[in-house]
Amino acid sequence: MSQNQFSGFHLQQVMLDVIEQLNFKQPTEIQEQVIPKILDGTSVIGQSRTGSGKTHAYLLPLFNQMDSSNREVQFVITAPTRELATQIYDEVRKIIQYANKEGKWIAKLLVGGTDKQKMVEKLKEPPHIIVGTPGRILDLVKEEALSIYSAASFVIDEADLMLDLGFIDDVDQLLIRSKRDIQLLVFSATIPQRLQHFFKKYLENPTYVKVDDHFSPETMEHRLIATKHRDEADIIYEISKAINPYLAIIFTNGKKQADELAHSLQERGLEVGIIHGGLAPRERKRVLKEIQNLRYQYIVATDLAARGIDIKGVSHVINAQIPKEEEFYIHRVGRTARAGMEGTAISLYQEDDLNLIRKLEDKGLQFTYADVKNGEWKEAKAWNERHLRTKTTTDLEKEAWKHVRKTKKVKPGYKKKMKKQQASIKRQLAKKTKYKK
Repeated sequence: MSQNQFSGFHLQQVMLDVIEQLNFKQPTEIQEQVIPKILDGTSVIGQSRTGSGKTHAYLLPLFNQMDSSNREVQFVITAPTRELATQIYDEVRKIIQYANKEGKWIAKLLVGGTDKQKMVEKLKEPPHIIVGTPGRILDLVKEEALSIYSAASFVIDEADLMLDLGFIDDVDQLLIRSKRDIQLLVFSATIPQRLQHFFKKYLENPTYVKVDDHFSPETMEHRLIATKHRDEADIIYEISKAINPYLAIIFTNGKKQADELAHSLQERGLEVGIIHGGLAPRERKRVLKEIQNLRYQYIVATDLAARGIDIKGVSHVINAQIPKEEEFYIHRVGRTARAGMEGTAISLYQEDDLNLIRKLEDKGLQFTYADVKNGEWKEAKAWNERHLRTKTTTDLEKEAWKHVRKTKKVKPGYKKKMKKQQASIKRQLAKKTKYKK
């Protein structure tokens, strides 16, 4: 990148002015790799963690190609939840405002839970940009209130969540109603195998960009606390005395666990909100508004629910249960340490989590083993350390005894002699084991 960071992309001056007002100093890794490809008209699959700048990686180049004199749909942006669609739409509105193009660049938000008839009225003059959930957009296309055939680019944001929530069929139906050569821009934090079939159907030689980002920001601290059969709510209550977070998200592995944990923490006097897929839309909207108004210091959430919303100002992520897959751990901790801020991830772990922890360590994550009592952090040993050492020693001892020559005639001092022989064999076996590693 040149000194002017974004100027190396050869964007129009209006977009460089927007970038300056957005206060972006330099492109993130995903932006650096994706923006030139989108400007070239190439279809892209962009994979990077939450908070890596994916939204502006597609918004900036799309706006750069906007033709305000052509009053038809030019870009379609789909998101799996109305909250996420609304957040993207807010960024779209911000860009329009910063570009001084209000009334010239027209964008519409199409999501469920709003008056459909009013929406149909507003679409009598086609907007340049549509942002919305696939179901609502498809609904309006089927009713012929809207045509997306003129669109040059189609964005699928959070594609894996789109798949998980069952909306990929609606996306499929929208693409059938689009140009065959439409530029497809797929963004996701993970690319599950089931998405590959979808890609093969619609993408010809796409550019695949994957940004691992070392699996963790440099400013992130990862702490592990062994539960040792203690109550999760008790441990998290102790953590709360030690950290006093600006905002902490507490992740659970399911809706039932989220409900139980939130209730237990509320009983202990903590200000706790809850977000999961089982909430009614109205309740979900209310909680999100309260989160934005900083009503809560703690939010208990499930993976899918937290993925569909952008919660700002998260200083801590607490895993009440460690997820079963590495990528979900990365998603969760990616909620904090954003935009160069510091962040802390604290995970409660059990013995069966050790395999996943080792895999994450192999990918470069550094964990600190700790415990917390009376509001103070204490150093702790890895729960499995002594267990592994004892097990290894016992196994070596058993193996060494197998190789000790036993005599039929028992002579004085034979026990001492055999023990000495066993110790010697054990040392040799230990060296061999070490060498194999």
